[in-house]
Amino acid sequence: MGIEGVAFDGPEGVSPSFVENLYRQYRQDRSSVEPSWQDYFSNIEASVSGPSWANPNWPLSSTDSLTAGLDPTQMEPAPKPAKGGAPKAAPAAAAAPAVSQEEIEQRAQDSMRALMLIRTYRVRGHLLANLDPLGLSKREEPIDLSPEWHGFKEADMDRQVFVAGFLGLQYATPREILAILRKNYCGNIGLEYMHIPDVEERRFLQERMEGKDAEIHFTPEGKKAILNKVIEAEQWEKFLGRKYVGTKRFGLDGGESMIPAMEAVIKYSGAYGVNEIIFGMAHRGRLNMLTNVMAKPYRALFNEFAGGSANPEDVGGSGDVKYHLGTSTDREFDGNKVHMSLAPNPSHLECVDPVVLGKARAKQTKLDDLEREKVLPILLHGDAAFAGQGVIMECFGFSGLRGYNTGGTIHFVINNQVGFTTSPQFARSSPYPSDIAKMVAAPILHVNGDDPEAVTFACKIATEYRQTFKRDVVIDMWCYRRFGHNEGDEPGFTQPLMYDVIRKHPPVSAIYNARLVQEGVINDNWTSSHEAEFVEKLEGEFEAGKTYKVNKADWFEGDWAGFAEPREAITEKRAADTGLTEEIVVDLGKQLTTVPEGITIHKTLGRILEAKKEMFSSGEGFDWATGEALAFGSLLKEGYGVRLSGQDSGRGTFSQRHAVWVDQKDGHKYIPLSAMDRRFQVLDSPLSEFGVLGFEYGYASAAPNTLVMWEAQFGDFANGAQVIIDQFISSGEAKWLRVNGLVMLLPHGYEGQGPEHSSARLERYLQLCAEDNMQVANCTTPANYFHMLRRQMIRKFRKPLIVMTPKSLLRHKSAVSKLEDFTGETRFQRVLPDNNPPADKDVKRVVLVSGKLYYELAEARDAAGDQNTAILRLEQLYPFPSDALITRLGRMPNLETVVWAQEEPKNQGAWTFVEPYIEKVLADVGGKSQRPVYAGRKAAAATATGLARNHAVQQAALIADALGHEVKGK
Repeated sequence: MGIEGVAFDGPEGVSPSFVENLYRQYRQDRSSVEPSWQDYFSNIEASVSGPSWANPNWPLSSTDSLTAGLDPTQMEPAPKPAKGGAPKAAPAAAAAPAVSQEEIEQRAQDSMRALMLIRTYRVRGHLLANLDPLGLSKREEPIDLSPEWHGFKEADMDRQVFVAGFLGLQYATPREILAILRKNYCGNIGLEYMHIPDVEERRFLQERMEGKDAEIHFTPEGKKAILNKVIEAEQWEKFLGRKYVGTKRFGLDGGESMIPAMEAVIKYSGAYGVNEIIFGMAHRGRLNMLTNVMAKPYRALFNEFAGGSANPEDVGGSGDVKYHLGTSTDREFDGNKVHMSLAPNPSHLECVDPVVLGKARAKQTKLDDLEREKVLPILLHGDAAFAGQGVIMECFGFSGLRGYNTGGTIHFVINNQVGFTTSPQFARSSPYPSDIAKMVAAPILHVNGDDPEAVTFACKIATEYRQTFKRDVVIDMWCYRRFGHNEGDEPGFTQPLMYDVIRKHPPVSAIYNARLVQEGVINDNWTSSHEAEFVEKLEGEFEAGKTYKVNKADWFEGDWAGFAEPREAITEKRAADTGLTEEIVVDLGKQLTTVPEGITIHKTLGRILEAKKEMFSSGEGFDWATGEALAFGSLLKEGYGVRLSGQDSGRGTFSQRHAVWVDQKDGHKYIPLSAMDRRFQVLDSPLSEFGVLGFEYGYASAAPNTLVMWEAQFGDFANGAQVIIDQFISSGEAKWLRVNGLVMLLPHGYEGQGPEHSSARLERYLQLCAEDNMQVANCTTPANYFHMLRRQMIRKFRKPLIVMTPKSLLRHKSAVSKLEDFTGETRFQRVLPDNNPPADKDVKRVVLVSGKLYYELAEARDAAGDQNTAILRLEQLYPFPSDALITRLGRMPNLETVVWAQEEPKNQGAWTFVEPYIEKVLADVGGKSQRPVYAGRKAAAATATGLARNHAVQQAALIADALGHEVKGK
């Protein structure tokens, strides 16, 4: 072993003195150091004593490299030889003169020191970069970035050192090396990339950042274009500030370089093969983005400021504030047309991120874009939110996962250096807001927002990197907020020193204008004339905005063409003929039960498949999982896609689905429905609710002809995704006129398993129901579940569907269906009668119930010989099936009492939602006021008891109460 038993693992984190001491030990006894260090030192000695040192023009081969034998994840290989084949042998005249052993050692030590200096700047040079436009971020120079730390004294700074092609040089002085490194890594861009394990990715970034001649270069026309976009960004914000004094707009003031940056991404991505970009962002700079990047007409936005609506009244919807709305457009650069969409987003900052990723994945799937190079997701973040919101981590977690990977996302952080009123030191524990990206080894380009050329260049590198490696990349643009969190804020209350500097700080356009004048690119009048020209244009658009009318809605174009719009969906035919032919059912049965050659299934699965074969043979006993599989398979046969994701969806949380068969010998997987049609996707998701539900909502928004389902492991685990439920699923149509057919499958039912494994919080979804915004159901038969899933696709409109799925009913002997329930003119039944009802004339008591409690009630009633109680199942709770219930109750002339029975506590479940509906139904049926009676658990803070004995007592009591029977054991 070497000194202190340390094996070579690259120079990072290793002090120069340690390496020098180790080298001395190596000189005394080669075997006393690790073999990896032996290779390192011997290669250096060979290089500095051989022809490479004696003749600077001698081309290096791979074996001459100073880094030969090193771990490639820790030290970069030297640049590859230029084209032209293997290096030629050196002429005899160029033979190296004899070099003393002492000189060899000195040269070797200098080379090692130089390499470690280069390495350290690659790793930590960003800490010295000029990033903060305000100059408030004062950092002490890290000691290991000084030449002294690496053993170079002032007397050594002008002595030539062999560097073997690094920085584009064969040899250089330490002073030259330091100057190049400071220019490459400590300018207005600071690059973090040495945490990336892949050597080719690091080499890619080095080639664009390193070298004596490396610099940011734009043509004079390119520089003018960048300045012009900065001018438009600034003048747009100023114009809004003059016209709408005191109105919140969350302006981009101080971060205007974002606008030419986004233009650059569009231009470069189009050149690299992208034909669609999906943007997601919060509200800072959104109005600027909408107009100056997304090309939304200025007059349209002025009309909204004046009280007009981006959502015409004749289309419907509540609307939303201007800085939450989205849009879509086409832009063309250099002959490459790119379609762009900006997803609407609420004030919940980063919650749109997984939605954008899901939408991008759906677009890629439709285009069969397996390389993921045609559709690009771009997310714009605030610094505090990027560091603070957990959904950021969840989204990064998708980046390498089957079924969720989008081929890399470009993340653009608008680093205001403050979050609302919170300074960075109180908002995060990491040096940068972007440090979370290191969890997936994404490169991070920190850049000074006062240098729009540097920001644009960083976007060029990021775009090329994403298209080359299909991985996430982050641009962290340091800027500031000129007017605080919003235009009505007084930032001096909490950041007096920062805003004292900001008030004196020139705008981006003034700084860049002065630079271009000095370079001779523009004259003194260029900027002022372009400002005046743009303001004149805005004045014209402002006047036009007074009479502007939205003449069409864009939300039912493209993939959504032909679907009913929201107002039409209310009157659209609700029922759908969803039955199948017997031939299709039998054919699907063979697909679902045939084990192909080459797979050894689990013996228990074998028994399950035999039972399924008996179902199809006899036409009896179809269970829940089989009914579901028939719905999936039949939709696939009719040309629809099917996507199901959840934390255990392949097998099923309760080992009921078995959509994926795992070979018991080698672990390979077989998916019967995927074998039939590759449009079937069943995915075991990461352990996330917020991110995955948002992803699936986004997927469904771009795939109206795919049945998209998210399944919770247990129903109330959806609590972790409440933001997506509240802000998108229940209200997205009303706010943004964006319809969606996502299905949520939430296991629900009281079996004595405690609070977290009983309730899916049905009451929360019902509380969100209004204006025909979504559907909530709690089915009791496999066939009705089958028809409901098929109905979701076959109807010509889309609404989210929330399903309370069962647990105990998955294998309940009575919760089964017959072949005839799936075939012929069958369809979803919103209200189901009980299986053993009394005659209508004998009914005095009706118990209304939803879900698995029905079977317990029916069993207790029949056991008691009760001939006067009917049990009706409300399979759909919203839209409430009033008409069907009126029809059914109207047949019972002697009805006296109507009971609503539920397992949940009185303050939970469906009771408070259904009570007024039932009361209205009873009034319509009997012509007089009659109120329903409640039967269930008393109000409680927790959803359920955690004690099995207490559960049994409570359950027996509520069943007896619902049926009007004596409670046994009183």
